[in-house]
Amino acid sequence: MQRPLADEIRPQTLDQVVGQRHILAPGAVLRRLIESGTDANMVFYGPSGTGKTTIANIIAERTQKTLYRLNATTASLQDIKDIIGDVGTLLAPGGVLLYLDEIQYFNKKQQQSLLEFMENGKLTLIASTTENPYFYVYSALLSRSTVFEFKSVSPAEAEPAVARALEIEKERSPLPLAWEEGVPLHIATACGGDVRKAINAVELLCQAAVPEKGKLRLTLEDAAQVSQRSAMRYDKGGDAMYDIASALMKSLRGSDPDAALHYLARFLEAGDLVTPCRRLLCSASEDVGMAYPQAVAIVKACVDTAMQLGLPEAQLPLAQAAVLLATAPKSNSVIEGIGRARADVKAGRTGDVPRQLQNVHADTTGFDNRQHYLYPHNFTGHWVDQQYLPDALKGVKYYEFGDNKTEQAAKAYWEKLKGKEL
Repeated sequence: MQRPLADEIRPQTLDQVVGQRHILAPGAVLRRLIESGTDANMVFYGPSGTGKTTIANIIAERTQKTLYRLNATTASLQDIKDIIGDVGTLLAPGGVLLYLDEIQYFNKKQQQSLLEFMENGKLTLIASTTENPYFYVYSALLSRSTVFEFKSVSPAEAEPAVARALEIEKERSPLPLAWEEGVPLHIATACGGDVRKAINAVELLCQAAVPEKGKLRLTLEDAAQVSQRSAMRYDKGGDAMYDIASALMKSLRGSDPDAALHYLARFLEAGDLVTPCRRLLCSASEDVGMAYPQAVAIVKACVDTAMQLGLPEAQLPLAQAAVLLATAPKSNSVIEGIGRARADVKAGRTGDVPRQLQNVHADTTGFDNRQHYLYPHNFTGHWVDQQYLPDALKGVKYYEFGDNKTEQAAKAYWEKLKGKEL
């Protein structure tokens, strides 16, 4: 039976590993640890297909430990006990290196059960996760491990691996095999930083190739079909989703419509309408706010329209909202103002509601049944000077007018009416 291409092409040395130069380049920390034969416990954090399993294999080879692999989605505590039982036997004479994939799926009790074996030296743990370990891995286990972050592999780094995979397929092929120029780069780009996905795409492309005149030719068109949507890295509720949501929000705030449309497109491609709608609605008040107050109503209308239309038509009103917010004047006076007000409330700086602002029914009892409230509409300009904040906060300023045209116009209006600088 022929070995899977991804397994056959798996690197055997650190120099063959694709990408991860920040931790594997000569002199980098992880490389020095591996070359010194370390038995340190580690947590590998990063996207799929970036070399985490490969590095674990190389570490096991270097330390002459027996490598066991478990996936936390299906493994149990008994599986770990069975592995520990092999320590000191002919099955694991040099010790055990456990590679535990997707450790975030182990609950706290299961993760705690690993500590005993890690501390007595019977087990060296390399755990991997695609989610932020500081959120999903038990703190006591993290304190006994070193975290290394693996990053998506760039197309330039992945292309040599794709080319090598094509050469292996060329040697395997019973017919002469060739490919159009640009096929390796296209696959490397479409894999979205996942080298395993790129190698699998090569294998599928070769299996799907149609013989023509006694030869096999791989085309860009076929490569595009085999690798379609592969570059999309999205996991609803996971780090990738929150990273894209954060990038969308910051692009809107940064007034970059191109970046905003890019991150919106990634949500749309993943079929997620809810997350970008929430970000767009939030940005309308948080980042545009009083600089263009109508933005809230327009964005709400776009969101409602998108939800009624559904995909793919929903892309149009959402793109309209994204462009509007990215190109609108900006003001954070709203979020700054409410932030300062809430800080005072949380700190206990409140005080009694001024008598003139209390509910009218409160006047029906007590010695003082006069409220002394001045009705603004009875005065010129529909304004009259009276105290609204509690005595303990008299004179406090929460809202500061932004430097945009709309808020400055409002400021000038009220300074003229109130006869003082605001």
